[in-house]
Amino acid sequence: MTVITSHSHPLIKQLIKLEGSPQYRKRTGLTLLDGIHLIQIYCSMLGMPKNLIVSQAYLEDAENKRFLNILFGNHAPPKITVISNALLREISPVKTPTGILALIAIPELKKGPDSGKEIFNVLLEAIQDPGNLGSILRSAAAANVRDVYLSKQCTDAWSPKTLRAAMGAHFLLRIHENCDLLKIARQFNGTVIATSIQASKNLFEISLAGPTAFVFGNEGAGLSKEMIHEADENISIPMPGKTESLNAAAAAAICFFEKVRQDREARAHSNNGTK
Repeated sequence: MTVITSHSHPLIKQLIKLEGSPQYRKRTGLTLLDGIHLIQIYCSMLGMPKNLIVSQAYLEDAENKRFLNILFGNHAPPKITVISNALLREISPVKTPTGILALIAIPELKKGPDSGKEIFNVLLEAIQDPGNLGSILRSAAAANVRDVYLSKQCTDAWSPKTLRAAMGAHFLLRIHENCDLLKIARQFNGTVIATSIQASKNLFEISLAGPTAFVFGNEGAGLSKEMIHEADENISIPMPGKTESLNAAAAAAICFFEKVRQDREARAHSNNGTK
């Protein structure tokens, strides 16, 4: 199998652009997955990637070869491109390369029901850090959130950094980018809950029953006044310690799983009432 060693190879140029340019990712509809865990989740849910890019060292390892055969199963294997170890280290989006990348098409949004008591959505305004965004998506998927709406000022949801932080959550959610959050909040048929450290109510004082949409703002500036005004509830998270605020991803996770807790209690109470 031919081994690519040159930066001037068209595929290498494409990989570098996909790593660094949100505009190029959007224009081509492509992105990169780094590491076998992400690739495995993608394959289990969406099928084979367009291209697997592996280092010489990765492909020479017998255990890696065996795992790839298991991963492909009965499917036709994707195209596999081998590049030199040195070149992969240079173009990899991480300091310690895993040895395997996948070139994938960004999944198209699937339509689904827009009403029902189980609807649980998230609105994100100007989240800038890819790690924060990925962590929020990961917690959202774990809490059974369905739709995530990102404002135009948010970092790219499909960047390799965000994908790594989300650990496969992208393929369990419907992610909407470049959204008018005020419009979405106005049209939401349920309770829109804004989070703000200045709020007089706290998370544990309100009911999260029924369709719910949490709104989280920029890591430094928080939510805009317009977004807070549009929400049905404005809440804070009680912090008995001496810190002034929580990381956006930590705050989101607390809110998501308070919703999960309340929903479970409501179901248990309902089941007990029918016995």
